Amino acid sequence: MNREIKDLLEISRFYGTDKNFVIAGGGNTSFKNDSTIWVKASGQPLAVLTEEGLVALNREKLHEISGKTYSEDPAEREEQVKTDLFKSILDPAQNRRPSVETSLHEVMQYRFVVHLHPTLINGILCSRNAKNLTLQLFGERVLFVPYTDPGYTLFKKLEADIIEYRKKFGEDPKIIFLENHGVFVGADTTEEIRNIYSEIISTIEKHVPQVSDIEQLPFNPLMNKVLPVFRMMLSGEKPKVIRCRHNTLIAKYYSSQQEYHKISLPLIPDIIVYCKARYIFIEQSSTAERILDSFRTQLPRFRNEYGYLPKVVIIKDMGIFAIEDNYAAAESVLDVFEDLIRISHYALQCGGIKFLTPDQVAFIDQWEVENYRRKAAKPAAGENKMAGRIAIVTGGAQGFGAGIAESLFKLSMNLVVADINEEPGQVFVSKLNSLKTAGRAIFIKTDVSDPASVKALVSGTVSEFGGIDLMISNAGVLRAGGLDEMDPDVFSKTTAINYNGYFHCAKYSSEVMKLQNQENPEYFTDIVQINSKSGLRGSNRNFAYAGGKFGGIGLTQSFALELAPFKIKVNAICPGNFYEGPLWSDPHNGLFIQYLKTGKVPGAKTIEDVKKFYEDQAPMKRGCRLEDVVKALLYIIDQEYETGQAFPVTGGQVMLG
Repeated sequence: MNREIKDLLEISRFYGTDKNFVIAGGGNTSFKNDSTIWVKASGQPLAVLTEEGLVALNREKLHEISGKTYSEDPAEREEQVKTDLFKSILDPAQNRRPSVETSLHEVMQYRFVVHLHPTLINGILCSRNAKNLTLQLFGERVLFVPYTDPGYTLFKKLEADIIEYRKKFGEDPKIIFLENHGVFVGADTTEEIRNIYSEIISTIEKHVPQVSDIEQLPFNPLMNKVLPVFRMMLSGEKPKVIRCRHNTLIAKYYSSQQEYHKISLPLIPDIIVYCKARYIFIEQSSTAERILDSFRTQLPRFRNEYGYLPKVVIIKDMGIFAIEDNYAAAESVLDVFEDLIRISHYALQCGGIKFLTPDQVAFIDQWEVENYRRKAAKPAAGENKMAGRIAIVTGGAQGFGAGIAESLFKLSMNLVVADINEEPGQVFVSKLNSLKTAGRAIFIKTDVSDPASVKALVSGTVSEFGGIDLMISNAGVLRAGGLDEMDPDVFSKTTAINYNGYFHCAKYSSEVMKLQNQENPEYFTDIVQINSKSGLRGSNRNFAYAGGKFGGIGLTQSFALELAPFKIKVNAICPGNFYEGPLWSDPHNGLFIQYLKTGKVPGAKTIEDVKKFYEDQAPMKRGCRLEDVVKALLYIIDQEYETGQAFPVTGGQVMLG
């Protein structure tokens, strides 16, 4: 990699990781020498741009686009231009699509070009006074281009304006402001580009008061009754994710219809790409019922008028809600829409807001290039049935629970790891989120024996993702000992976690699942208890654990009868002994050491003696493994007929008659 390409990647990441300059992977960068231009590929975010994310094109072939005559029909013309653009690619086998603005980068005769959509700059460029303000602040040496439809039309406009600029000043402009779009900066070094951007921002900051002291506002628990319903109303075959954002700046613009009008239409192309052009505003928000009534009234009209479902819903006193196929896409919608609010806020101080016109919006919305960018910008959710669903795994920070959680996350599920042990839980979630899936994992500290803690877990899940599809009640504790050894307090604590905890999980998760089913009566959800073979057969000197697990199967059958009308399946998985996990193998308090000390295995002198004794009890001559349980779990979720069942996964050690 040569020095210039390294500089290009470095400056791309520098601006790409700063949301003041780039939102949701927008913007593009390039470097050119005498024969070749390297430009960011479409759909590649600047924040993590690598050499593989660049496309190299032949500059001589690119120049041919300028001299050609294309169709008068916009769609046909853009397709013809795209074909010629692709012919300029040096290595078509790499299957990368160059940025739509490649020709704009080529026409600026500087080695480096960095095109960004900075919020503060767009505050001026989306104002009614954009042209006068740029002239006032920056003088005649910057080029201001009135709004022009992107693509070939903008290229020809910019080309003509640059030719005129050259005649006047004898060089190319280093700064080009595009009304309702963004800014291009060109220079022969990336250091100069940084200096130019710094000077632009500094100049505007002296003129436009900054948005400051923005405070985060809390998630209103009232939305726990709203978001699961929204989710079903806005989901097709695949369930969607709903993300919320709420702060004092947002609160200013949801306070009334008059304030909302200031953020009700798109200002730049990226807003249309990510958020579409229209949004739903709900002003009557004092109760969940009023919010839902308003939404049910507005949604059919919205769909009939605009032909699509909303990606953004703004609710007075509640915040902004983004509805998308996956977590990352929903976050991008929130970032872009909050940027719209900030741009509008600045534009109001610069002479008033200048929205894009309906014709301008329609061009971008129907433009094949932007439809491609929409698709490329979204992480693939995958084809499996689990992708996009929302799961809670209690006791999910380690052992069996962590194994189950990781297996689900790798299927692109959104995951809440709930555990009383915070540090290992946070470490585990960080590890999961480093994997490349379309899902998102979060940790919520939870004590399943405390109903308030479980209720907060369910509320936190809904606030993060919009609903619940799968509750796995896995958290458990095992304290071995006979009647003469077991302290009543230990017995009560064991029961509170293993038995009461399951009740708490089923009670509060089913409230959300019922709301989803009431809106979509064919939608199935699942509550699964990770039980034990000790729930199927008594366990000597282990009655506290076995009793709670036996009770868990009684709860499973009873919950299943009660919840079946809501398509909530309730089942238990009864694994055999999981010897690799900390429950058994922990050197200080694992069952092997406990059973050795309490003499549960006659004649056993070592941990290996205890382990062999238990392995020999299973016809398959081994302990239960994680993959055995996951296969059973996926079957339970996939099937739509069995409920109230206790599925043994014991290697034949326990056989049901």
